[in-house]
Amino acid sequence: MPDAIIFDVDGTLLDSVDYHAKAWVEVFRRHGIDVTFDAVRSQIGKGGDQLLPVFVPKPMLDAMGERLTEERRRHFKETYLPRVRPFPKVRDLFERLTRDGKRCVLASSGTEEEVEEYKRIAGVADLLDSHTSSDDAERSKPHPDIFLAALQKLGDVDRARVLVVGDTPYDARAAGKAGLAVIGVLCGGFPANDLRAAGCRELFRDPEDLLRQYDRWARG
Repeated sequence: MPDAIIFDVDGTLLDSVDYHAKAWVEVFRRHGIDVTFDAVRSQIGKGGDQLLPVFVPKPMLDAMGERLTEERRRHFKETYLPRVRPFPKVRDLFERLTRDGKRCVLASSGTEEEVEEYKRIAGVADLLDSHTSSDDAERSKPHPDIFLAALQKLGDVDRARVLVVGDTPYDARAAGKAGLAVIGVLCGGFPANDLRAAGCRELFRDPEDLLRQYDRWARG
């Protein structure tokens, strides 16, 4: 039975994966990098530091990697963030966890400003113990930094009693490297087999399914 739950945000609580992929594709194409939506979508879950090297030639990455990252951030904020919505029953799930005395932390590598907006959209700001942002981690998933930062936010906690919830193989691999158990949700669009292979011990459809099967994973 977990005492604390660390939640990924994009694709886990918020229906935002497609929008992030579209923003990257459009910024890449502005700079002559022709990539498909599906190719970029398969990399969402990584931060820009891990995603960019997949698509950007190294000389260009060295010269303008930070510019591409900032341009994509602005483009997503202006064009797509207003369209992002939470998956069903996100707040209901967090209210149930809070009633049971579970501590909840969001594990995001977005900027502090972005994470504050994510909390507002998800409707859980008042139900959180803490959150992470890009200020807390040198490297993004699949490196474990962001989950290690979340553990620090929790303070004196037994890792064996902490559970990660995520939607991508990168969440699962990062959690495993941090010594944390992880369960997966399918609402982010990643194949079930990929999530299992990366280390998810159980799979659920979405936050509503997590709430419906609450006793199976939160009290078992």
